[in-house]
Amino acid sequence: MDQLWSLYHSEIPEFLREFAATPPMQRLKQVGMNCGCEYTRFPRFVEIGPYSRYDHSLGVALIVWHFTGSVEQSLAGLFHDVTTPVFAHVVDFLNGDHLRQESTEAGVAECLAASPEVTELLEKYRVTPGDISDYHRYPMADNDSPALSADRLEYSLGNLLNYGFADMECVVAMYRDLTVGRDEQGRPELVFRTPEIAAAFAEGAMRNSRVYVADEDRFAMQSLADLLRVGLERGAVTQKDLWTTEPAVIALLERDPVCGPLWRRFCGYSRILRSWETPKAGEWVRVNAKKRYIDPLASGLGRVSRWENTFCRELEEFKLLDFSNWISAE
Repeated sequence: MDQLWSLYHSEIPEFLREFAATPPMQRLKQVGMNCGCEYTRFPRFVEIGPYSRYDHSLGVALIVWHFTGSVEQSLAGLFHDVTTPVFAHVVDFLNGDHLRQESTEAGVAECLAASPEVTELLEKYRVTPGDISDYHRYPMADNDSPALSADRLEYSLGNLLNYGFADMECVVAMYRDLTVGRDEQGRPELVFRTPEIAAAFAEGAMRNSRVYVADEDRFAMQSLADLLRVGLERGAVTQKDLWTTEPAVIALLERDPVCGPLWRRFCGYSRILRSWETPKAGEWVRVNAKKRYIDPLASGLGRVSRWENTFCRELEEFKLLDFSNWISAE
């Protein structure tokens, strides 16, 4: 999704180019944004383009730079996913933390300190690890849901394009309508100038949100987490391997006589099976979901759900989604 970088800012500043070239960031080029779903044959994911954690992270950094001009905040955005493991939130499923998705966020400062290339650049730009190891401290980079931050904005625009929910012209209009405003507590937040564009973005982000909790997505992530657990138990992969790259881990799985066939079966999944009654046979799971959504601000009007009735209804329906059904795949 690097075609969005020039939208986020007219050019990539030299300091971001240098930090993005370090080994911890380069690893993210082979860690995907779609949490392993892109390896299946489910229709939603078959035709999507490549979209890596590197693409996303540099995009976040450029958005923060565009709206703040702060080196520290931009670097915090750049490195916010630096400790993301292979298949991303699948490892949260593996750790039993998929409803919060926080189990893989720790260790950013340690990761940066372990890289001599990053350390040298921090000294060059007179930035400390503490300045950039927690992007939660900068509201423009990250804030509490349902507010709009650079992180949520980047993956929302990227997925709107990748899922085919919006074209480039629409995405450009959304981005260029943004300015820096204040939330209800007076903290800085990205705000839309035009109500119609704010509503269009909210509707598009909600379409993304429905993908994030769809049966296909939940089943794929749980299934892949179970496969990784088997790989760990068999010694086909190690915990350390989970923080390498997806091609490397896939190669290890394929090499194992048990995990190899399981991986190939995972890649062949193309159709979801559903049941509201407890199945008597087969491999079925019930998987709850973290409901992520965005309710952006429009200048002078407040959050879209306050004044746009259609979005308000859709948001309430989304919050009430029931994930107690059984799901399987073939």
